[in-house]
Amino acid sequence: MAITVTPKAANQIRKALVKRGGGVGLRVAVKTSGCSGYAYALEFADETVAQDLCFESEGVQLLVDAVSLPMIDGTQLDWVREGLN
Repeated sequence: MAITVTPKAANQIRKALVKRGGGVGLRVAVKTSGCSGYAYALEFADETVAQDLCFESEGVQLLVDAVSLPMIDGTQLDWVREGLN
């Protein structure tokens, strides 16, 4: 089981970590949202916690909790810029 990032996404994660002054990586989770749905949650992590499963991809650390991993196993995060956003 694992998740990965593309080289473009890894580059953006590294830039963001430098801009914010550090961190150990990107925390990826799935949270309940609304009445019966789920939403992805992404946040920069300053430290790992006991329940984190750590994956390294393209030189960046990805942290996932054990509950979220089965729902996002095999996911590859990418970075795309479209339009004015």
